[in-house]
Amino acid sequence: MEILAYLDQAVELFKEELGANLSGIYVHGSLAMGCFNPNTSDIDLLIVVHDKLSGEVSKRLAKRIVAYHNSLPNQGGVELSVVLTSYLKNFVHPTPFEFHFSKGHLERYSLEEDYICGGLEDGDLAAHFAVVYQRGFILYGEPIREAFLPVDRQYVLDSILGDIEDARQNIIDAPVYYTLNLCRVLYYAREEVVSSKKEGGEWGLKHVPQCYHGLLKDCLDQYSGAVSSIGSNPELWIEFAEYMAKEINLSTETSRN
Repeated sequence: MEILAYLDQAVELFKEELGANLSGIYVHGSLAMGCFNPNTSDIDLLIVVHDKLSGEVSKRLAKRIVAYHNSLPNQGGVELSVVLTSYLKNFVHPTPFEFHFSKGHLERYSLEEDYICGGLEDGDLAAHFAVVYQRGFILYGEPIREAFLPVDRQYVLDSILGDIEDARQNIIDAPVYYTLNLCRVLYYAREEVVSSKKEGGEWGLKHVPQCYHGLLKDCLDQYSGAVSSIGSNPELWIEFAEYMAKEINLSTETSRN
């Protein structure tokens, strides 16, 4: 209930700052898919506008969003992108965006008065659009199935493959992130199911070799907050990443032929 109150605050923020230019506000990510953990998760929002944002509006928005992010009770704060309505039905990949905020940009937004992350393209937005369409919920604006069209499989795959392209190199440092992401990418590649990290890991327990089940269970336990840390087995983590990369590549190539 506490998070819902903060979502209401987000709606008021964007209505006040964007006025008639605001078309819709949609929730995706863990909060939309029923696995939000306040100790680890962020609130993922997609903001849709009719027309491009001016520099002045973007600056005001940045200040308000920093204050909003800092007020949130969840560890991850908020991550959001502002996109034009034209891309919802005439999709472009990678998708241009007007404005972006995430924890990784917080320091620059806080310290640099003129800093704006916008006017660029983001390959991640294909996956965000897909999650909104399949699993998301609306805070403001048109119903999702009226505002959006489905994103083609090839664009969703390209988007989510970017999350795991460096898995072999980094899985030891971030085992939960990469292990569960590898599972949900393979889940989508094989069955075209848009899933959360948690759902991906649970699917993995039924579809990857038994020798990796201990890794998956440990990651699911930490992701849910049941344990604070997991054991280290570098060779097995890397072996798992290599196995999953081969399976994902096989499934991706099969679907393209």
